[in-house]
Amino acid sequence: MTIRIAYEARMVKSILLFYLFTFLPLLTFAQTSVEARIDSIEMLMGEQVHVTLTVTAPEGARIEFPKYQRTQQLTPGVEVIETKQLSDNIQVLTLTSFDENLYYLPPFPVVVNGDTCKSKSLALKVIGIDVDTTHYEKFYGPKDVQDNPFLWSEWAPLFWLSVLMLVLMALGYYLYLRLRDNKPIITYVRVVKKLLPHQKAMKEIEQIKADKMTTSENQKEYYTKLTDTIRRYIEERYGFSAMEMTSSEIIDRLVRQGDQKALDELRGLFQTADLVKFAKYSTMLNENDMNLVNAVDFINSTKTENMPTEEVIRPQLSEEDQRSVKTRRILKIAIGVIAVASVSLLGYVIYGLWQLVAP
Repeated sequence: MTIRIAYEARMVKSILLFYLFTFLPLLTFAQTSVEARIDSIEMLMGEQVHVTLTVTAPEGARIEFPKYQRTQQLTPGVEVIETKQLSDNIQVLTLTSFDENLYYLPPFPVVVNGDTCKSKSLALKVIGIDVDTTHYEKFYGPKDVQDNPFLWSEWAPLFWLSVLMLVLMALGYYLYLRLRDNKPIITYVRVVKKLLPHQKAMKEIEQIKADKMTTSENQKEYYTKLTDTIRRYIEERYGFSAMEMTSSEIIDRLVRQGDQKALDELRGLFQTADLVKFAKYSTMLNENDMNLVNAVDFINSTKTENMPTEEVIRPQLSEEDQRSVKTRRILKIAIGVIAVASVSLLGYVIYGLWQLVAP
């Protein structure tokens, strides 16, 4: 009894497996369908109709709709204008035809999970348009190419930019005339050779000797020229205003800088000169020569050779000249800015005109 029950159970299981593997694919395929629907079976030549393909398939199925190129012939005389994918399972085809006829639209193949399913076939009737060929005068030939309408809103920006460009060019020309009339101020920087302080002093002493002032009866003039020469040398050599200082003040300034023996000799020279100029003191001939020698010794003992031998002389401009230079600089900058702005506007206007008139 137990053996029979086990045998019958195995038979039932075998039958169930047979039906499962035999009819399950058929049930799955029965769940997949493609519906083709046309919105109108009749149309005039040149009109358009839409064919909607709707696929019914299990959730998650991989659907591949047919792909048509623009103007591709679906069937001779009917061409595809546009293809739109509305969703994963809906596709819309836009069709047209220019020949009067009754067309057969073949089934549309759709691939679902690797299997091809086809829709039903459709029919499309294209109706011609009656033309009265007996009254040909009612028909007109092709018209000439018409110009685009003139829109002021498109041309206004370019017009006003052109006006602005002309104003800037006029302003730039006016500033150029101002710049041309405002003559530039030409100045020259001169570099002149200059004698060193000791060279200038020795040259003046040589002139005193050449004038034989040591033997002159006018001792005041002699000592005035000699001390002035020494003062100018000290002023240039040490950099303080010796011409405006007294003899004692000059000696005090030189105490910390010079040779004491030379300063003693210079002190004697200044004392003798002060006596001659202010106390009407009369000197001997050998005393005049000795003071001249002392002056030369002082110059030789304090001279320096490392001072610059060239002097740069820069001209000093008046306030009016300085204003003129500043005005010319401003005019040049303004003309440059206006020139750049005018060229930029010109390029933009030309580009805008080309965009408007280009086909």
